[in-house]
Amino acid sequence: MEQEPTSPQQNTDKLNGLGGWLILVGLIVVFTPIRTFLTSAALHVPMFQDGTWEALTDQASAAYHVLWQPLLLSEIVFNVGFFFVGCYLIYLFFYKKSAFPAWFISLLTASLVFVPLNAISIALVLPDVIIFDEETTREISRSVFAFFIWVPYMLKSKRVKATFVN
Repeated sequence: MEQEPTSPQQNTDKLNGLGGWLILVGLIVVFTPIRTFLTSAALHVPMFQDGTWEALTDQASAAYHVLWQPLLLSEIVFNVGFFFVGCYLIYLFFYKKSAFPAWFISLLTASLVFVPLNAISIALVLPDVIIFDEETTREISRSVFAFFIWVPYMLKSKRVKATFVN
């Protein structure tokens, strides 16, 4: 018995949905805001409770540097923005919105740019500190890896094109 040829619409229907590699993307999308919130809260909340903020931003303090306040504020703003964009990505992902790939790529790009810039900025304030320590190198590697895996996937995948259409 001869098999009936499949139409382009049938092929698209098979790829439509949150399956395949999009399951992994979904896990990334769901856990990124959680990770951002927990990491940021663990880093920034104590800074305001234990007097670190005052020590770094008060001109009378020995630890004061003119760049501490803008550096710390930009880090907090970035993390809050990263959290809210991550939450928005959850909505875009599960409602299969056509804007999802562009927002996801933007978030990956922002992470790829922000982590090294933040490390370099800290080096301006603390020139004797190794800026690309193990933790920073791990974060940069994670960002580079994610960028070079998921950006091409978002741009080339037939499943992505068939799924995010709303």
